Amino acid sequence: MSIQPQDAEKIAEKATMVPIKDIARKFGIKSKHIELYGNYKAKVSLDALKGRKSHTKNKYIFVTAITPTPYGEGKTVTTIGLSMAFNKLNKKSIACIRQSSLGPIFGAKGSASGGGYAQVLPMEDVNLHLTGDSHAVTAANNLCAAFLDNMIFRGNPLDVDIANLNWDRVEGVSDRFLRNVTVGMGTKKDGIPTKTSFGITESSELMAILSLSENLGDLRARIGRIVVGYTKKNRPVTTENIKVAGAMAALLKDAIKPNLLQTLEKTPCFIHTGPFGNIAHGNSSIIADKIALGRADYVVTEGGFGADVGAEKFFNIKCRTSGLKPDVCVLVCSIRALKAQSGDYDVTASKPIDSYISRENVSAVERGCSNLDKQIENIKCFGVPVVVCINRFNTDTEKEINAVKRCAISSGADRVAVSEAWSMGGAGAIELAKTVQDAIKNCPSKFRFLYPVDMSIKEKISRIAKTIYGAKEISYSETALKKIALLRKLKFHALPICMGKTHLSLSHDSKRKGRPRGFKLPVNDLHLAAGAGFIYVQCGDIKTMPGLPLNPRGKRIDIDKQGNITGLI
Repeated sequence: MSIQPQDAEKIAEKATMVPIKDIARKFGIKSKHIELYGNYKAKVSLDALKGRKSHTKNKYIFVTAITPTPYGEGKTVTTIGLSMAFNKLNKKSIACIRQSSLGPIFGAKGSASGGGYAQVLPMEDVNLHLTGDSHAVTAANNLCAAFLDNMIFRGNPLDVDIANLNWDRVEGVSDRFLRNVTVGMGTKKDGIPTKTSFGITESSELMAILSLSENLGDLRARIGRIVVGYTKKNRPVTTENIKVAGAMAALLKDAIKPNLLQTLEKTPCFIHTGPFGNIAHGNSSIIADKIALGRADYVVTEGGFGADVGAEKFFNIKCRTSGLKPDVCVLVCSIRALKAQSGDYDVTASKPIDSYISRENVSAVERGCSNLDKQIENIKCFGVPVVVCINRFNTDTEKEINAVKRCAISSGADRVAVSEAWSMGGAGAIELAKTVQDAIKNCPSKFRFLYPVDMSIKEKISRIAKTIYGAKEISYSETALKKIALLRKLKFHALPICMGKTHLSLSHDSKRKGRPRGFKLPVNDLHLAAGAGFIYVQCGDIKTMPGLPLNPRGKRIDIDKQGNITGLI
């Protein structure tokens, strides 16, 4: 069966949903733990964490991908399709994915709710406001900025160094004009002129905190540990010091509760938190995963972008925090994305898909598999078995698919399967589901971290850059070196590292495809995220605020006379 991307919106429109409370009941989530937002979406109370069954026998499956291209890999489609396939095999399964960001929706990347016959519903809600969690993060983040500025304006009793602040404002949509701004302009009553910047909401430390918090108490404690700046004597100033932590926590009281929705096949799906993988840790919430693991045989969760980005942070940050260990990792690729990795095609997000990509080209596939090879190697560093999933498009040929299978096995993949979840839903992912079951049974996970947290900051950066990216050496700016010295002096050095770099290449240079080798990784800056519990490292020209492309997708989004939203997918 063959469908086109533009048909996905029509599929969602024609779908029949059941009340979300019925979905919850079938999976053992009590009605008293459901907080309805209409009939088809709900928040799940944190009380659902109590009294859940032991999840020691339940399987925890992580989905990642090769380095992304505008031609699509199908990570979310695979996550949803695989979960639906397990349910078709009479195994209880729940999918856990991140919440969509308005930036990509109106910018270049588009929908994050899956596609074709592997979607989460209601599609419009998933891709826009959902239950307002992102807006709550924006409000709490900017409340903190307002309190900090007000304290400085009111005489600066904490002697904060205005030139050494550690907290920016955020905005929900991509806007490059906000990357470098000056606030406090005008009269003396309007504030003190201060240089600052805006990041996108998904880059906020608060989004990472929501994702990594275990409960309300943990959320409140983490917010209180946020370092917003330093005094002129280089002592950290926290949200507790400026007396805003409690108010920030109050704004996030409901946002910490996971959102429960359903797929086209009535499989439950938790959609909760949305930290970007290239500028944050790129994974959905620990709370959602744990609620799901107490109620399903198989929990399928995903990380942002490629395995060098979202997967590395899933293993080193999320798993370290949660204590959960993955049983298997599904590495998604597509034939046309592998062709794009060969470097033979003009790949630009704002341009139409190169028509030549659909023609058989086994040579380009094999050369593009250098990226697949490295990503398999990256996952194997953590001792987790790898199942390569070929997300099939109707233009793929058997020769191309067989070439990927050969490359995957020769590169160390434990199993390979083809998925047609986009065109067939759960039925199209049955082969993948059975392959994952086989890998779990016969290739036991020996999960391990890439580094101990008590290594020095430079050693941890080097371990990630050389082992995961393939860098030969690392260069540090003067600013970065000063920050490393300060963090060591303040005893914040023993934290995991959250690398910020382009998601479009294994290197820091988005133009370098395949498997770059022998490059020097530039580290330009570091930022302490004490509440989230990691150190953010800024590599290359990575920005915390994306910009809109030449032809933003938002141009196609509209409403018709009946109020239906069009152009989201």
